[in-house]
Amino acid sequence: MLRKSVVAGQFYPAREEQIKKIIASFCPESPAKVSAKGIILPHAGYIYSGEVAAVTVSKVSSRKRLVMLGPNHTGSGENFSLWAKGAWAIPSGQIVIDEELAEKILGSGNCISADFLAHIEEHSLEVELPILRYFFGEFSFVPIACMQADLAKYREVASQLYNAVKNINEDVFFVASTDLTHYEPDATVRKKDRDIIEAIIDLDEEELVRKVRAKNITMCGEAPVAIFIACLKKLGAHKAQVALYQTSGDKSGDYSSVVGYVGMIVK
Repeated sequence: MLRKSVVAGQFYPAREEQIKKIIASFCPESPAKVSAKGIILPHAGYIYSGEVAAVTVSKVSSRKRLVMLGPNHTGSGENFSLWAKGAWAIPSGQIVIDEELAEKILGSGNCISADFLAHIEEHSLEVELPILRYFFGEFSFVPIACMQADLAKYREVASQLYNAVKNINEDVFFVASTDLTHYEPDATVRKKDRDIIEAIIDLDEEELVRKVRAKNITMCGEAPVAIFIACLKKLGAHKAQVALYQTSGDKSGDYSSVVGYVGMIVK
């Protein structure tokens, strides 16, 4: 099944040459690449969060098999929905589903379900794909849309992913998609986001969930990031660092009501 782009021309340009031009403007130099197990990227329109995402991807060595975890904003589909077959279309062509890896994930537990519905109108993973294609070239991927649940469920999902990839650990790269605090004054957003970033640096999914809920932080990707942390720790991750942090105010000039964006690299 081919998934057609739903936010090209809205969140990012509709033409390949325009996409390349805007990404190149974010990353005028090619930094030294580091080997990583995964990254965390924002998913707003490129004019707001594209620089954070592009700079982050530019810093890591390219990989050819990706598992991508994003929030489910629409509420459609299964709780943890995996698009298992076919390809996704973006302006530069198609990115194929890693059907072998998708099958392994589905066969490694009962939390993640094969489902198309959650992905049809969801933007949180689509917006990452042109940036990943720009830096990684050709790759295949497994997209998973995640609804909010409790910590025990996040860890159960992480275990299912771990069981699927543990024997091919070095081949698989993880991407978690989230924006941070939404639509509060810039100073408030930065303070709340600092708490979230500290929990991620500590690779502590329990503290992440606790802070999000105790402080009413409007981070849309609690689920994918908590699962990402729990899974990557099982795969030997030991360090997380910030590649770039900004708020939408840094782009719009309006600091009265902003959204926070972070790019992080996990080794």
